[in-house]
Amino acid sequence: MLTIVPLAMVARNVETISISEFKATCLAVLERVRRSGTPIVVTWRGEPIAEVIPPTLAHVGDSWLGAMGGTATIVGDLVAPPVDPHEWDVLAPATLVTDPSRPR
Repeated sequence: MLTIVPLAMVARNVETISISEFKATCLAVLERVRRSGTPIVVTWRGEPIAEVIPPTLAHVGDSWLGAMGGTATIVGDLVAPPVDPHEWDVLAPATLVTDPSRPR
């Protein structure tokens, strides 16, 4: 079988595979890309239609959920306010503040 590949892909030394061959051996091709780390271009009638590339480092490994688990230490009471309630301005007796620039 003859596959016509654009010169840009030959210069990059990228492996190509026809769509029919990819369909028949999809899982094996995906495993080969994962192990070797080299991309494979899927062609249809000689034209590239897809590129199978290995996952980036951001996608490899554990999920981001729980990634920071065990990295913090709880010190003190999480429910208590950080300062004494007597220091809160909102609990202070109400005082009327007048703005001298504002007309009455």
